[in-house]
Amino acid sequence: MGRNRRRRPTGARRATSAAVALILGGGGLVAVNVYASATESGAGGGAQGAGNHVLSAGAATIDCPDVGDKLTTVPDAAKGDVDKELAALDQQIAEAYQQLRSDGAQMEQNGDSGADAVMKPLKEKRAESIGRIVTAVDGAGERPEGLDDLAACTLRSSGDQSGADENGDQGQGDQGQAQQGQGAQGQDGQQGGGDAPAGNGPVVADFADITSVQPAKQTPGPQDGASTGEFVTSCGVNANGLFNSDNVIVAPGVTNGAHHFHDYIGNQSNNAFASDSDLANADTSCKDDGDKSTYYWPVLRLQNGTRERDADAAGGGTEGNAGKIVTPKQVTLTFVGNARGKVTAMPRLLRIITGDAKAFVNGTANANASWSCTGFEDRQLKDKYPVCPQGSDVVRTFRFQSCWDGANIDSANHRTHVAFQDAEGNCPGGFKAIPQLVQRIVYGVDAPSLKDGGRTSPLFAVDSFPEQLHKPVTDHGDFINVFDEGLMKDAVDCINQGRKCGVGAGDDNSQDPEETGKPQEPSKSAEPPNPSESADPPNPSEEPTEQPAPTADDPSDDNGGQAPGDDDGGQTAEPTADTPGTEPAGDDAPPVDVEPKADVSSSGQAAGSGDSHDGSHEGSGDVGTAASTAPVAGSGPSAASQTEPQAVAGGGLADTGAQLWPAALGGIFVIAGFVLLRRIRRGAL
Repeated sequence: MGRNRRRRPTGARRATSAAVALILGGGGLVAVNVYASATESGAGGGAQGAGNHVLSAGAATIDCPDVGDKLTTVPDAAKGDVDKELAALDQQIAEAYQQLRSDGAQMEQNGDSGADAVMKPLKEKRAESIGRIVTAVDGAGERPEGLDDLAACTLRSSGDQSGADENGDQGQGDQGQAQQGQGAQGQDGQQGGGDAPAGNGPVVADFADITSVQPAKQTPGPQDGASTGEFVTSCGVNANGLFNSDNVIVAPGVTNGAHHFHDYIGNQSNNAFASDSDLANADTSCKDDGDKSTYYWPVLRLQNGTRERDADAAGGGTEGNAGKIVTPKQVTLTFVGNARGKVTAMPRLLRIITGDAKAFVNGTANANASWSCTGFEDRQLKDKYPVCPQGSDVVRTFRFQSCWDGANIDSANHRTHVAFQDAEGNCPGGFKAIPQLVQRIVYGVDAPSLKDGGRTSPLFAVDSFPEQLHKPVTDHGDFINVFDEGLMKDAVDCINQGRKCGVGAGDDNSQDPEETGKPQEPSKSAEPPNPSESADPPNPSEEPTEQPAPTADDPSDDNGGQAPGDDDGGQTAEPTADTPGTEPAGDDAPPVDVEPKADVSSSGQAAGSGDSHDGSHEGSGDVGTAASTAPVAGSGPSAASQTEPQAVAGGGLADTGAQLWPAALGGIFVIAGFVLLRRIRRGAL
């Protein structure tokens, strides 16, 4: 047998081969893992990863551009068709959101793209409705431009500033809020209140201790010649339980046009089909029957698992609006004057909407409701519900627009015919000062138990469009003036002469807690709230207890003034960007989490970015009226309101580490390879 002359590998050669293998293998791991992570993050082509990531956040919602806000002019001949299609756009979003909630987990589990399954059909439906709007307006007047670009919507997590569009693309955002929401709801997804069904909000992060909010600064006093009087009307608290999910202002002729339930006081013929004649001839709950005006706002509910009369109805439980409807303890309706001069009469049947029912996705440019507590009304919240001390009730305040264009009782977007005065009481050019409605609603509800997610003492929230997640910033109020001419003249004279008048002036419109089924008001001493303490939940009755209407209103304690906005060309004023913030009282105050704004698409006016067909075109409040003593707390810049989301769409550090560990291991292999080569070289020398 011949001798094998092949040389055996030396130790150095073996070590060199091993080092090269480590370097190549490690480098390959790094390259493959980084590429895969970039693709999954949705940086331009990861539709499936992006859509599933948003769905896995647990609190995804839908953000659509605002078609109605673009329609600043609609010919009378086209209004019926346009209103119908705008309502259809809202219905399409509601249905897409319902699909998202019911099928999101299955989409993620099966590997289907949630963005494709939900957003592409929504875009197609919206494109058809928008096309019909364009055709209707074009046939009766001038063709609107730019509407075709508004069909695409965005799928994003509830704490995200941007998300996955109909192509699945996803930008940066913050999942902290979504994760907070999951934690607040508990492991079974409940919002609180024991038997409350898993739903779409509220969450613990939506609440703030009112004692942590810094008191507002006093506003300047009225100027010489200001109209300093007040006219107070008294219309009860909706003790008779008049509710529906219509909105006769923005969705006339459309059942369930609001997709959430409203409280109504005053006019008793409020539904989607009420004509001007119906409103003028209706009964009224107002003590002075010369006031047949309609006043309405989203109902407030305790999240305690109660099955209300609308539990299986559209706009109610089937669209995420669940729990016990709370009858207000007190409602005051005060008309105040102008800080600079006299006011003129409101035109009969004038429509005004204030606030933005879709501010959570639109951004807060038109948000205008304020939340506070009795005894603390120099402190106001716009983007949080208040946690009130013992002995203090929840207060909800709306300050309506107080300048009128002098010609129209409504406008195509329900906003541009009215505006806010500035801080000095000036109305935009061509606008007239009218009495400003200040609406103050008080609720006798217990402070929620935040530490257990509201299980001991339930959370509360306003009804909302399904995709708005019951955020407090979406609160809004609606008003139709149906004063008779004589009573309106009396009100204007009273305000201009600096008197205090009206059937509600100086009277108390509060309800007996025993009659309304609400908790008794605690002692008058206001102690700081302790959210961790157990409290007995309210009695979960099937419906709000009905009781006789109260006899009068109390106009006192009106400190809900709003920050002024700028107005351009007669459009509704846009508040400053920092208006929605809340400011803690001092450096040691607990942090107040602020919902991040969604990006707002430009529309040439103070506009949001969602189809706010129930109060979308609503403005901010104003200061400077004679009756206003303090602006909203936090209307200036604050640390809380200026804080931007810090987490990225990929999650936190733990999430990042879990995704990139192969790359880290590959890096170790590369380093080990180079170290080994260096030692071999030194040994050879």
